[in-house]
Amino acid sequence: MRVLTRGDVLELLTLRDCIVAVEDAFRLHAEGRTLGPGVLAVPAEGGGFHVKAAGLVGERSYFAAKTNANFPDNARRYGLPTIQGTVVLADARTGELLAVMDSGSVTALRTGAATAVAAKFLARPDARSATIVGCGVQGEIQLGAIAAVLPLQRAWVLDTDHARAEGLAARAQANLGIRVEAGKDLRSALRGSDVCVTCTHRAVHSCPVTTSPRAPSSPPSVPTIVGSRSSSPRWWRRRPSWSTCSSSARRSVSSSTSSPPGS
Repeated sequence: MRVLTRGDVLELLTLRDCIVAVEDAFRLHAEGRTLGPGVLAVPAEGGGFHVKAAGLVGERSYFAAKTNANFPDNARRYGLPTIQGTVVLADARTGELLAVMDSGSVTALRTGAATAVAAKFLARPDARSATIVGCGVQGEIQLGAIAAVLPLQRAWVLDTDHARAEGLAARAQANLGIRVEAGKDLRSALRGSDVCVTCTHRAVHSCPVTTSPRAPSSPPSVPTIVGSRSSSPRWWRRRPSWSTCSSSARRSVSSSTSSPPGS
């Protein structure tokens, strides 16, 4: 059995590799080649715990169970990460325990990768601009993820803490080689964006937003994962939420991968 720390995971798994793996996993799930996923949630004061388990069936089959603690105020109150936990990997035919690894790093990369796959299939292929709402750890990963699958040239990043948005804008512009601006007007940013990703905590409802100029006019909505400024964009009406980044992308891609990729 192997034990992988956060540093081990980040050294071994790049964001681009994770995007490929997540796309493959979605495709296998659509083809019925996965073990039925299970989810368990346990609320706690100031946060909660959740367990997600599933598996892949193939030449060698695997089972994985992720136990995550999610406490949004950890950084402010204790100097700890919001997400902490473990992933247990086992052989799905024999039950042999293969590895235990840090889940925070896996969760961060997988969440960004799921959005990238959703953007790859649901946004316009020539999408060149994006808005990221929420400039924490996940916001930075989300921008890097969609930049990996779309020809982005410009992005806006927004946060209730404008200094944090400015920090992300500077880092992302240097790392990604695109123009990144720390914005204050979400409505204006969305008007100029082909893609929007929100990664804020459930308690955050920063500003009412209607659709972009070419989107359906009724009713008002907030795109949670991917919007495309085309004649028939797809919009989601869920509340902005850090946790819905992965779930919305998962639903979106599950439907898109029922057809051959690219169709």
